Amino acid sequence: MTTAPRAVYIHIPFCTNKCHYCDFNSYVLKGQPVMDYLRALDREMAHTVALNPPGVIDTIFVGGGTPTVLKPDEMAYFLQSVRTHFPQWSEHIEFSMEANPGTTDADKLEVMRAGGVNRLSFGVQSFNNDLLHGIGRIHNTDDVYRSIATARSVGFDNMSIDLMFGLPNQTVEMLEHSLDKALELDLPHVSIYCLKVEENTLFHAMYHRNELPLPNEDDELDMYLLIMERMKAAGYHQYEISNFAKPGFESRHNTTYWRNEDYYGLGAGAHGYVGRQRHINIKGVNPYVEASKDGLPRLDSFTVDEAEAMEDFMMVGLRMYSGISRQRFAQQFGGKSFDDVFAVQLNKLIQADLLEVIEDGYRLSERGVLFGNDVFGSFVGVLTREEAAAGN
Repeated sequence: MTTAPRAVYIHIPFCTNKCHYCDFNSYVLKGQPVMDYLRALDREMAHTVALNPPGVIDTIFVGGGTPTVLKPDEMAYFLQSVRTHFPQWSEHIEFSMEANPGTTDADKLEVMRAGGVNRLSFGVQSFNNDLLHGIGRIHNTDDVYRSIATARSVGFDNMSIDLMFGLPNQTVEMLEHSLDKALELDLPHVSIYCLKVEENTLFHAMYHRNELPLPNEDDELDMYLLIMERMKAAGYHQYEISNFAKPGFESRHNTTYWRNEDYYGLGAGAHGYVGRQRHINIKGVNPYVEASKDGLPRLDSFTVDEAEAMEDFMMVGLRMYSGISRQRFAQQFGGKSFDDVFAVQLNKLIQADLLEVIEDGYRLSERGVLFGNDVFGSFVGVLTREEAAAGN
């Protein structure tokens, strides 16, 4: 028996344009059947809760794409669908929506507030207009300031921005300038990600043509060290590899993922995880709309066996600075201990000074933070089903 998921992810796949680094399931808005999509999303919500009834929802996250490209009437319809199918919300629900600077105005933000949205995540990426142009963003820094000021005027006080480092032609000095500007905004949360060149993106094609002038590894490391130093000095807690928050403003939704807990995944291309059953939805907008008329619009659905689930728990859990908990592991895996299941891997990582022991488990050491991918990779494919079942 599993408890009802307390987290909901919903995907709005429409964007004003496709950024050069983006491999998310997103489509340029022009000509798209937006209302048909929102009705299909409403149908998927109905099918989903009929199959797995929700309990009290603690966190909702609307991602994309750019959800804020919806018009106010479309936004109102969408938010009413969410409230209809997930009616029980915790008193302190975190309801986040991604937004791009320049795609929000006071009227739309009022509709969002009325519909329950209480947290905004703005995709800023940089405070250098030349860099923004070079990565395919269509906003500029003036749009950032205007959008955040408008959101504050409407009553939003829980806001986050995304920044990126390791961008083409970016220098350490450019990054420091962006950090200066970000910190001046005095927001409660900042996510700062290193660029990863993904397949099926313009940057991937440019990289293979030697046309992508990326910073070298030393500069990239200096950028990350600078980020950690500046954010800590400004009073932000680095609670995850790429995320910084003032006390009490850590993203509860993302923490659901990092703790390997269940969540509903709705919308074109969305992933969900309920009761060890993982699914991926059909990606294309029109195929998704058609499939939702006959039931759940699945592209694939499969059971995650216990061995893989244990490995996932270790990999994603160690991204958090609070580390992995014996108690949580035992709760998810019938009383088993990761000290037994992953004794070899844990001992090697401790000997290499990549992990450190804490009261209820382990967390990344200072050195481990810089070599996180090596740590996470240590748990990929190391268990057989028999080993997982035996707990050793």
